[in-house]
Amino acid sequence: MQDNATEVTAAGIARLAGVGRAAVSNWRRRHADFPRPVGGTETSPAFALAEVEEWLRRHRKLAEVPLKERVWQQLAGHPDGPVTALVHAGCALLLIHERPPVWLDISSGTDERLAALLPTVLDEVLTPRVPGTARPGRTDRSRVNGQPPVNTPPAATPANPATPATPATPATSATPALAIPTAPRLLPSVPLLRGVAELAADRGARPTFEFLLGRHLDANPRQYTLTPPDLAGLMAALAGTPATVLDPSCGTGALLRAVADRPDRRLHAQDSSPELAALTALRLALHTRAPVHAAAGDTLRADAYPGLRADAVLCHPPFNERNWGHDDLAYDPRWEYGFPARTESELAWVQHALARLRDGGTAVLLMPPAVASRRSGRRIRADLLRRGALRAVVALPAGAAPPYSVPLHLWVLRRPDRTHAQPELLLVDAGRFTAEGRGGPDWPGVRETVLDAWGAFDRDGGVEERPGVARSVPVIELLDDDVDLTPARRLPPPADTDGAGRLADVRARLDETLRLTAELAPPPAEPVPSAASGRLPLTTVGELARAGALVMRTGGHGGRARVPVLTDHDVLAGTAPSGTLPESEEEPVLTEPGDVVLPVLGGGAVARVVDEATAGAVLGRNLVLLRPDPAALDPWFLAGFLRGTANHRQASSYASTATRLDVRRLRLPRLAPDEQRRYGERFRALDAFERALREAGRLGEQLVRGMYDGLTDGTIAPD
Repeated sequence: MQDNATEVTAAGIARLAGVGRAAVSNWRRRHADFPRPVGGTETSPAFALAEVEEWLRRHRKLAEVPLKERVWQQLAGHPDGPVTALVHAGCALLLIHERPPVWLDISSGTDERLAALLPTVLDEVLTPRVPGTARPGRTDRSRVNGQPPVNTPPAATPANPATPATPATPATSATPALAIPTAPRLLPSVPLLRGVAELAADRGARPTFEFLLGRHLDANPRQYTLTPPDLAGLMAALAGTPATVLDPSCGTGALLRAVADRPDRRLHAQDSSPELAALTALRLALHTRAPVHAAAGDTLRADAYPGLRADAVLCHPPFNERNWGHDDLAYDPRWEYGFPARTESELAWVQHALARLRDGGTAVLLMPPAVASRRSGRRIRADLLRRGALRAVVALPAGAAPPYSVPLHLWVLRRPDRTHAQPELLLVDAGRFTAEGRGGPDWPGVRETVLDAWGAFDRDGGVEERPGVARSVPVIELLDDDVDLTPARRLPPPADTDGAGRLADVRARLDETLRLTAELAPPPAEPVPSAASGRLPLTTVGELARAGALVMRTGGHGGRARVPVLTDHDVLAGTAPSGTLPESEEEPVLTEPGDVVLPVLGGGAVARVVDEATAGAVLGRNLVLLRPDPAALDPWFLAGFLRGTANHRQASSYASTATRLDVRRLRLPRLAPDEQRRYGERFRALDAFERALREAGRLGEQLVRGMYDGLTDGTIAPD
């Protein structure tokens, strides 16, 4: 059954038909029977999905809407919003996962019957899997997992009475993450749930939810701060194999999903965003058999688990928050190591994590690097060191997590269960594993280095010093006026016994590259007589695509397998594939030799021909791939003419802050195959010259930097 209320935007129509948005605009102008908007705005109208599907089939623009695309469009256009739709879909998928015969029974009748029976069945499934779930019709949501909410600090330590409540203050009571939806709320979702069930029959309940959640997160990248899976795995590995785990700022649940499984495991999650708390509860319930306790509420002001003593706390807290509760929580008992300054929200999260640990329990938190050195936090850092609570600070490579330009830190803490006679702090710097380009770090190298150092330190109380990488520092050395815990400032520089030899090798490679560059330099240009110029008949990429001379594809999906991703930065810089994309159920676009790839943002006149070394990479976001028919088009001829500056200018549109290229409007001449190959050989030679110039520049920068470093650190003599 198709839901006539489901709406779809022009971008969704383009995805359904496998075309660009410009084509949808064309259809609206040229076809009087194109469906009329039913919602949205004048600049971004929305259309009824059922009407759009019918029109696409009638005009042979689409043979059949793929099931996964139809389900996604139903979810994205749900009248109550995509988050509500995703929660309803997750509830149904959990029922399908746990009790498939029950789902088959209740879904065999009418939509009204399914909506009426579903709340009772969900109550039976959700309550044991997600303890504390609010039941249908229950109005008292003031208790979380059988415990009263934290409205104020305990009576023995009253809150500051001089601070009045304001409308901007977050809610001061935690609520259950999930509430079982009532029949009237479920009824608009029934067509979606039937589609979700059909998709789950093919893919499984868990992959179906991951696909829908991944698409939602990918469609709203600015709304969510994600913890990359490799980082989540490293943080979970540092925590060991705990039975009871808490994530007080759970986001989408990546950290709790990464925790090693064990029979008695119990998971606790809380997030200030009710929608994230609900989605995480469902995601974890589908992922594990462990009970999932989940709550929504501001953790620092409204802790849902005041009596919990967990084996481990994993946390990726919000950074640089000013409104974290400084005025409301002055006398909170969690501040054992000092009351955090207004600018030190991260140290409030550190102390909250320690307060929720059992004695000897481990906490791992992702922190911005400034927390290790800000003067406003030095007293708390000093007390954490003196009492043996802070055990390790790990500097990660840039690109490990958002913000990707900043090398973040991991703090490993233990709730003290004994007094250390001579406490030490483990410092690890994994910055050398930063990958070139915009790709993620070398995670296997990061993981091996960090876990080896932590394992030895945790077992023996110290590690063998590795210059520039790891060192266990006596706490007494750190208790100076600054209490600066930045690893790079406390580690001895890496030993470089062959710096001069490496630079000699760079110099030899530079000499060879400069020689090759001179050989590849194009000969003097011969002008074309004015009478013979400008007479070539032209065509466009759009016309060639319609004629079947080439196929045009857009990138942006990671697929199920982890494959290197060719990014727009790689195309612009001429480097190897360096990116990553989140895993999804979408089929990725894989490059093949002879493909021509163009970035569509930024205004640079660049087109890259895929060679054997780049073939097989996934096409990244903001890239368009053109796959020419070898019998009709020479790829180098195509790429060369698409790089013309005037060509790009006439095919680009301009916003206030960006330039976007409409690839279909790019022009090239109509030439016979032999003439195309003549141009193609010249364009190929220019490309080789350009790559040689780029390599010479890279080697020159490497040589200059190495000389500066060698002269300043004493490994190279000045004469």
